[in-house]
Amino acid sequence: MTVLPAVHVIKTAILNYDEFAISKEGIEKILTMTPTDEEKQKIQEAQLANPDVPLGTAEQFLFSLASISALTPRLQLWAFKLNYEALEKEIAEPLFDLKLGMEQLASNQTFRRILATLLAIGNFLNSSNAKGFELGYLEKVVEVKDTVHRQSLLYHTCSQVLENYPESSDIYSEIPAITRSAKVDFELLAENLVQLEKRCKASWDNLKVVAKHETKAVLKNKMTDFLKDCTQRIIILKVVHRRVINRFHSFLLFLGQPSSSARDVRVTSFCRIISEFSLEYRTTRERVLTLKRKRAAHRERTKTRGKMITETEKFSGAMPHEDCLSPVSMATAASEAEAAQESEHENMKNLLSVEPRGPRRSRAVRSLGRVSPSQMFVAKEEGTNSQDDATDEIMDRLVKSVTQNPSDRPSSPKTRKRSRLNRKSMRRTLKSGLGVDVVQALGLNSKTADKV
Repeated sequence: MTVLPAVHVIKTAILNYDEFAISKEGIEKILTMTPTDEEKQKIQEAQLANPDVPLGTAEQFLFSLASISALTPRLQLWAFKLNYEALEKEIAEPLFDLKLGMEQLASNQTFRRILATLLAIGNFLNSSNAKGFELGYLEKVVEVKDTVHRQSLLYHTCSQVLENYPESSDIYSEIPAITRSAKVDFELLAENLVQLEKRCKASWDNLKVVAKHETKAVLKNKMTDFLKDCTQRIIILKVVHRRVINRFHSFLLFLGQPSSSARDVRVTSFCRIISEFSLEYRTTRERVLTLKRKRAAHRERTKTRGKMITETEKFSGAMPHEDCLSPVSMATAASEAEAAQESEHENMKNLLSVEPRGPRRSRAVRSLGRVSPSQMFVAKEEGTNSQDDATDEIMDRLVKSVTQNPSDRPSSPKTRKRSRLNRKSMRRTLKSGLGVDVVQALGLNSKTADKV
């Protein structure tokens, strides 16, 4: 509910056009409560009949308003001044949106490709060679469906556009001005423009009435300048409205609309058709893209069906892909690996079959007679050194072979610990000699086995 100031404040504010004392809603409220001549006359008669009785709040309010000269013209002029900016904005912004929307739609490549695809599909289905179709048919694109998959014509159109023009957009996000224009009644806008011009002319008449009772020249000159500016802006607004509507009709001819029916097309209905179609297209486009992503993911899953997990690219690591290797290269690599393995086996056999240099302790040595302790110590030391040299050479070769060809699957800590417990010294094995079963397992000849 609008709260009005005190009675004495209202009169001063109206005479001085004080916008801070009374708001726009307050002025409109006072316009509905202006006293009539009959009410004014009855208040005066009651005051003369009972001069000692003070007036009530309502009578005092009406009597104060009646004492203002040219009250109604003042309030109407003031209300027009406060409402003009909003009234002009309600007319100018939709006209600007319509002009901007036509430019966005004319330069939109996706819209052209959609229309071209629709025309091609229609000519194919109808076995015709039409040059175009009515824009009203865009409303029926969602309703037409195929007989097999029950997909709409818009779905197939969107699929074709995405397949042939993958860089195309969803069109709805590129024409926001058309969407805003679809919410405006341009016929009502034209009527508002006419009413604005009439109110401006009425304000000139009100200013003439107020000027007869106005004593302050400053307020009179201020309102006169305001009305002059309003008149010029309304004239410009009418020109803009006429040119935008003419440009809209030219735009319809650009789209292929016949000149006979271009004048009959309403701006609001046209913008609504384009806006709703673009919204449906965006929804269908998202559905088509989602379906494509699901199909691509399904194809990726079916590629690895029936394969082990280590055969996929994710787990292959640095190993070359089987598809990249030719059969010849694969056979060559396999033969090289077998040759290297055989050479390592031969090296191990040769190392294990090497006879230790230097004298060994045997029964033949004991039968030679007595030997001095110094000679026995020297012979024993030489035999030990030769055995150490052979053992060191075997250990070096074993370490090199292990470090060059590490096993693909390292043993667990428990296995390594168990192997250390069961390991025997190579030097102790060479000193005590190899068993017959070990010699046969290594494939050594009988002579070497006898020596060992």
